[in-house]
Amino acid sequence: MKRPLLACVLAACCAGAAADCPPYEKHTPGGDYTSAEDRDGLSVVEKFHFSRAVETLAQGLTGSLGADISYTLEHFPNHHRALASMAKLGLRLKSAQPAGARYTVSCYFERAIAFAPHDVTARMVFGNYLLATGQDAAALEQLDAASRLAPEQATIQYNLGLMYVKKKEYEKASAHAQKAYALGFPLPGLRNKLKAAGKWREPPPAPPAAAVDVEAAAAAPAEPAVPPVEKPSGE
Repeated sequence: MKRPLLACVLAACCAGAAADCPPYEKHTPGGDYTSAEDRDGLSVVEKFHFSRAVETLAQGLTGSLGADISYTLEHFPNHHRALASMAKLGLRLKSAQPAGARYTVSCYFERAIAFAPHDVTARMVFGNYLLATGQDAAALEQLDAASRLAPEQATIQYNLGLMYVKKKEYEKASAHAQKAYALGFPLPGLRNKLKAAGKWREPPPAPPAAAVDVEAAAAAPAEPAVPPVEKPSGE
């Protein structure tokens, strides 16, 4: 009963505050958290408003936790760790708008996604918050959008698989599970759930590696070294 009740309370509060969610307007310091150029002023904002104590919800720096996290998000709307902390604070307090926050938790996510629709991590964190508040359909919408933006990110595929297991849409769940594990996702939980439902299928064996002509390979000119692509931050 606790989760449905929490979802109702938060939904009612969000409905009342929905009109008070203006779009983010870029200013200095601030901007896109994923942009190296915009992050120039990030250290100053974090030093005075988003310390480790604030991030872990231990205590505020300049006032309440809600006020410090809010300040951070008003400068960097898609600050991943600040979004996660605001979501956790709302859940801890069972409040859609924690004390000191200028807007609702959902509003901060909406501002982040409107300003940086390409930000996969912001959508993933929002999806987790929506799941925690019982808003499964909205959570699935955010995870689907994240999957379209980053189809090769294993965590997204895994979470989508869990969502579809919950909805008993096992074909979709299995497809996402196969992709997640092919991409190297380590946790067995999704596979175990599908096995318990009798819906797990072992993936087909990998095709044998093609034979290599050693002499031809030795005669071929060396390829220039290509640095690995930096993985997106999982903050």
